Amino acid sequence: MLRDAEPIHRLISEYSGDGTLLPRSFADVCENIRDFFVVEDGGAVIGCGALHIYGPHLCEVRSIAVAPRARGQRAGRSVVRALIRDARRHGIDHICLFTRIPRFFSHLGFVPGRPEDLPDKIFKDCLACPRLHCCDEVPMVYGHAGAETGISISRPAYARPALVTLR
Repeated sequence: MLRDAEPIHRLISEYSGDGTLLPRSFADVCENIRDFFVVEDGGAVIGCGALHIYGPHLCEVRSIAVAPRARGQRAGRSVVRALIRDARRHGIDHICLFTRIPRFFSHLGFVPGRPEDLPDKIFKDCLACPRLHCCDEVPMVYGHAGAETGISISRPAYARPALVTLR
């Protein structure tokens, strides 16, 4: 829901200052709010992530962020797994991401990839990125096409972002 845009923007901003995430404007978050999944704890958004679809052949996991107070509570894992399931629901088998923390994503079934194998991502996003010639992100692809992600979350089109409440 659009009301989640402000806490999503705050979470992303917490990690864009140090370069962990690329910055996203509040307007960009609002414009793409339907791409986001959130994790709430006690009504507060403590985690988020988005699934950007390039077409029936490829999508990208983006903007994974967890509130510092919620680290280690599996919020990030829950978001990534929900995004993988959403990609599968759309019939997309090829999932990519670019990250500075590859170890986290390798535990979720992602394996290192090559930027040249992801031309949609490169042409749409990387060519306009200020880090184009000094990128330190690791491209990763989801390495287990048939793997079960372990959670059951559904989100009808144009509904509130999927929600996982931590207990």
